[in-house]
Amino acid sequence: MAMRRHDAARIQSNMFAFNMFDQAIPHAFRNRFSTQYRCYSVSMFAGSDRSDVEKGGKIIMPPSALDQLSRLNITYPMLFKLTNRKTDRMTHCGVLEFVAEEGICYLPHWMMQNLLLEEGGLVQVESVNLMVATYSKFQPQAPDFLDITNPKAVLENALRNFACLTTGDVIAINYNEKIYELRVMETKPDKAVSIIECDMNVDFDAPLGYKEPERHYQPEDTSDIETDHTAFVPIDLGFRAFTGAGNRLDGKKKGVDPSPAQINPEDIKRGIPNYEFKIGKITFIRNSRPQPKRIEEDSGTSRFIAFSGEGQSLRKKGRKP
Repeated sequence: MAMRRHDAARIQSNMFAFNMFDQAIPHAFRNRFSTQYRCYSVSMFAGSDRSDVEKGGKIIMPPSALDQLSRLNITYPMLFKLTNRKTDRMTHCGVLEFVAEEGICYLPHWMMQNLLLEEGGLVQVESVNLMVATYSKFQPQAPDFLDITNPKAVLENALRNFACLTTGDVIAINYNEKIYELRVMETKPDKAVSIIECDMNVDFDAPLGYKEPERHYQPEDTSDIETDHTAFVPIDLGFRAFTGAGNRLDGKKKGVDPSPAQINPEDIKRGIPNYEFKIGKITFIRNSRPQPKRIEEDSGTSRFIAFSGEGQSLRKKGRKP
């Protein structure tokens, strides 16, 4: 029994020492990077013009962060989760450079707006591992985004400066010296995804404030209009011989133009009306043969029939001997 009590006391002392040692280990010696920085917009960066940071989704961190990250067993590329504990707003980003002052990090202006951060506010920076994106859906925040000829190509080119996407964020892209804002409506397979070296399907939602153009179309009411179909029935004028105008081979004009033959209205015969006729519809009758001309013998006067006489030869036929 004494031996067992001694072993139990030794185990308890070892566990106490292990817990004390675990509490003394800082975040830099664990596999998870987590620290707080005072954040400022890129326009406050004391140095050269860093407008390129505003065009993407990456931040600038101090050199001490690189020293701590190099001691950890983290996966590359480095991705971070930014959290504003006062407003409980969070987003994800990548890192561009480690050249900021100690205790300070520089963020794009659109990222500070999403986190509801002011200049000099505290932000929690934690290293994370994100799944590779397969699908994302965006909603432009203004209808003028539709003026871009190829919006998918413009978005693909702009996302090259981003490392990850978070559902609910409003990102800003720069195209043709103009800023366009797009809200991330959906991402798959998770609400926060990595877009580095991935094949991602992109879709767009209707822009905010967009209205479909109204089409004013009033169909014509033809139910009360009576159409006289007899006015569209073709009239058979019959054959009219030599009614055309002739021309001379020498180009001279003829003295008297022959007048066309007069037409007796009684000779005009109306055809069978087409009761299925509709305005705007053309019907072609195929395989129709004209009726042969007949001589009216009952009336006593014969109608003119072209080329119906007998020909005569100038050369007389000789008599047989």
